[in-house]
Amino acid sequence: MTTPLPLSRQGLDWARAQAFLAAERTAFVQANPRSAQLATQANAHLMFGVPLHWMTDWGTPFALHAAHAAGATVTDVDGHTLADFCLGDTGAMCGHAPPAVVAAVQTQVAQGCTTMLATAEAATVAAELASRFGLPTWQFALSATDANRYVVRWARAATGRPKILVFNGCYHGTIEDVFVDLVNGLPVQRPSLLGQVHDLLAHTVVVEFNDLAALEAALAQGDVACVLAEPAMTNIGMVLPEPDFWPQAQAIIRRHGTLLVLDETHTISTGPGGYTQAHGLQPDALVVGKPVGGGMPCAAYGFSAELAARAEAAKRLAPPGHSGIGTTLTANMLSMAAMRAALIDTLTPAAYRHMLTLAELLASGLRQLIARHALPWCVTQVGARTEFQFCPVPPRNGSEAGAMLDSELEHLIHLGLLNRGVLITPFHNMMLVCPATTSEHVQQLLAALDEVLAAITPAT
Repeated sequence: MTTPLPLSRQGLDWARAQAFLAAERTAFVQANPRSAQLATQANAHLMFGVPLHWMTDWGTPFALHAAHAAGATVTDVDGHTLADFCLGDTGAMCGHAPPAVVAAVQTQVAQGCTTMLATAEAATVAAELASRFGLPTWQFALSATDANRYVVRWARAATGRPKILVFNGCYHGTIEDVFVDLVNGLPVQRPSLLGQVHDLLAHTVVVEFNDLAALEAALAQGDVACVLAEPAMTNIGMVLPEPDFWPQAQAIIRRHGTLLVLDETHTISTGPGGYTQAHGLQPDALVVGKPVGGGMPCAAYGFSAELAARAEAAKRLAPPGHSGIGTTLTANMLSMAAMRAALIDTLTPAAYRHMLTLAELLASGLRQLIARHALPWCVTQVGARTEFQFCPVPPRNGSEAGAMLDSELEHLIHLGLLNRGVLITPFHNMMLVCPATTSEHVQQLLAALDEVLAAITPAT
């Protein structure tokens, strides 16, 4: 009796796919001798042979080593130039080495990098963020993880409530509080979270995205300080909000005295003011991370006037001493210079118009490819961010999205694209365009994917 293929592999010839994978691994090894040599050397002093263990997630026989990057391309140490649709998993959404950011950083590094003193640049950046996102008061961090951690602490201090609520399958950096999933409808601390010693379930509530009834029931207890959410989920496979979800969810959240915190680190791909401004959302707090520094480590979080006043009051009423919020490098001069150049000179309305046009071209081309190869897959888009998913209709929550993930198939496709000069994000099938991306880059990606799909679907 033949075991039926999972949905993700229906329409594929899996025997051909496995043969293709073996050939692609051989081709990668032959084409990348310098990367292979460096990977061997790295094993002596780097855990897993890489500076961050996530860098082993590409599905390659050994770690690909970058030499330099510019615009929408990365050049590896073996001299291959790759059209880059990963863009540092959004960290390089401005493109690599954007000229305005390069100039600003070069100027600033000669004038000092960090002093733990206020600067005019910080106020300029805060004013720009306030104009874009509609929240008047801002603070800074070095990553979205830190920003989310700080906002959660401020929310608990301002409300006096101990819990937060997240959506199943969420990702908000590596803040421990969010590593809770729903498994068969029950909350479970994610077993992959290393070194966690206290029970996250005591202070984190998790419900499905797009489930208004579950959100209402969870908040009715009156002990949730904030709902921490992406406006559209982007990390378990993209999950878009249903048309009535956010209008009704915001009303529920307000009714129960809970704060709404929106993490726009990925969904800033929607437009200059992120998903929030494009869709008229009204959060109490908002987080932006890696894209807004043009590649430099930085993040920011903004508060409504009311929440800022409550947070300031909480700090003034607290005993003297460290608040547990911020680091000595927070809002350093180098990061502030990079953020100003990235926001004001690079991620402009004109740049977004270009990016959104190309993302539409990419999404349309993907749909045509999927139809031509008769695959039961769909395409989801959030502004400049596009993804193809191994299901016929877009998932509506984290459980549905998670059920469609197929890491073996993803790695097979990603390796095939890499060997054809195209880089996409190694986590699911996410692609991002930047101001330097061209229609030629898009066509290169589509042609490469067409070759890969032709090699893993039934021969005609």
